[in-house]
Amino acid sequence: MDSFELNKIVGALLGTVFVVFSVTLVADALFAAHSPETPGYAIEAAEEGGHGGPAVEEEAVSIAALLQDADPAKGEAVFRKCQACHTPDKGGANKVGPNLWGLVNRPIASHEGFAYSAPMREFAAGGQEVWDYEHLNGFLLNPKGYIKGTAMAFAGLKKDPERADLIAYLRTLADSPAPLPEAPAAETESAAAAEGDAATANEAAPATGSEPAEEAAPADGGEAAPAEESSN
Repeated sequence: MDSFELNKIVGALLGTVFVVFSVTLVADALFAAHSPETPGYAIEAAEEGGHGGPAVEEEAVSIAALLQDADPAKGEAVFRKCQACHTPDKGGANKVGPNLWGLVNRPIASHEGFAYSAPMREFAAGGQEVWDYEHLNGFLLNPKGYIKGTAMAFAGLKKDPERADLIAYLRTLADSPAPLPEAPAAETESAAAAEGDAATANEAAPATGSEPAEEAAPADGGEAAPAEESSN
């Protein structure tokens, strides 16, 4: 092989390398992936608490206030959400959950023949805790939040009137329903203050038709005609 042929081969190799290098540069320029300044699918985790503390638990409104206007008939309709797991009848069978006859003020985790979860038995404190109105209110608002680890697979009733109606219905499931709690004192005072303000406003406002009637024009014969009586 003479030097001319060798030069041709070397030149061809160099040319090929040049072409491949050029194509690589062009491809990188055309198809380079640029990271956006703001991610398109950024998922922000919710912060727990104000300064890294635990998340704030849901707090139930005072059941004593809610029960003042609760309707057991509406609560019976709400109970349809519970029928898959509970029976309301006296002597009714246990299902996925225990029978609920006589539930209000019954010791927690005490119904005969039902196998309660360990967290429920622990919460019961050996029968010292009972299903009073406050416990029912908190548990029905958020079962798993109120008793950690409970086996009750129910999301809870977030609407205060709906929850109060259900508790009012559960109260009726007894031979002698438990007494209703008294309304909070603060609420009673507010109502009394509102009534007092209304009475004061009524006394301050002039009565309708209280302004003196204008003297009527004299009737024929020179005597004044009597003023008409107010219809109010």
